[in-house]
Amino acid sequence: MKVLLTNFHEGDGGGHTTYLMALARGLNARHEIHVAAPATSRLHREAAALDSVHALAQPFPNGLSKFLASLRARRQLHDYLRRHAFDIVHVNGSADHRLVLSACRGLARRPKIVFTKHNSKPATGFTHRLRAKRTDLAIAVSDATLRELQATPYAACAPRTIRNGVDIRHYAPWPADEARIERDRWCGPDDLLLGSNAGTAAHKGWMDLVEALATLPPERRARVHVLLCGKPPTAEQTARIAALGLDVQVHFAGLLSDVRPMIAAIDVGFVLSYAVETISFACREMMAMGKPVLVSDYAGLPENIEAGVDGWIVPVRDRDAIARAVSALLDGRDRLHAMGVAARTKAERAFGLEHFVDATEAAYVALLPSAAAPGSGSPPGR
Repeated sequence: MKVLLTNFHEGDGGGHTTYLMALARGLNARHEIHVAAPATSRLHREAAALDSVHALAQPFPNGLSKFLASLRARRQLHDYLRRHAFDIVHVNGSADHRLVLSACRGLARRPKIVFTKHNSKPATGFTHRLRAKRTDLAIAVSDATLRELQATPYAACAPRTIRNGVDIRHYAPWPADEARIERDRWCGPDDLLLGSNAGTAAHKGWMDLVEALATLPPERRARVHVLLCGKPPTAEQTARIAALGLDVQVHFAGLLSDVRPMIAAIDVGFVLSYAVETISFACREMMAMGKPVLVSDYAGLPENIEAGVDGWIVPVRDRDAIARAVSALLDGRDRLHAMGVAARTKAERAFGLEHFVDATEAAYVALLPSAAAPGSGSPPGR
């Protein structure tokens, strides 16, 4: 198969980049893989560094104010699609979805269009109806996302769930002595260290955890530390943390190129999102490293967790429930190691990249004539 993967993000791209790079790495030995992303994006930079993957610096201008730029971008993408005659074009957001569909007009051979929904934003309305009519397959990254798609125009696009995979060899538990060295950077040996590599966007719910901690009795609150990686907090958030008396217990590791030392340090992970989220790469990465995770009952987050076995589930934005959960963690610290082992076991069974890549490849193949089955297309790099 010849496959073009697209994404519109100009910067880091977060989970979109993680998702697409996993597909590019997993498929490029068997198929001819191209990636189209803005020149300023992490996706373009990382794809260009992969052997046998073709990286196109492709802008995806969005909005009426960028009409002329959109015309130029459409022309470039149309020419690229015409030259390469792709079997599959896999889009991952509204901006690239729109431009790809526009650029396909007039092609002698139209590729099959696959759309992955990566967030919980509404996918209804006139423009989505138009796009859905010209889309061949919709992929949901969680069952919760699938239920959302089934209530939208994309119900006509044979939607299916293919959960995100993580590199469980890369995200593996650290030796206890090495993890202890990292942990000692942030708290004392008798403290409980909660952490998240999901970032510091407000919708990740980390301030709900901070607010919940403030309601604990002082002697219990003092035993809990929080560690986050991502962009620095806002001035307002910093002031609120200080006003709650938690500024010496809430730590920010910054933007990390490698989050594993941070994950190794923590006792328990958390992802308490209340918007946008779907399945959470961060949750799966922490579980793969042997950390039980506290999640909110939002979107696909609970699909990662067997409550009481490898994590805990609390109602969305329920600070009282979060406080009770943290208090229970303090009382049940002797169970955390076993729950971490269970989290790793689940990751090995269900979170690996091979499940994700193979399922996505099978979805592509099902859209095409049998001649496009794995191994029958052009060799990589041709």
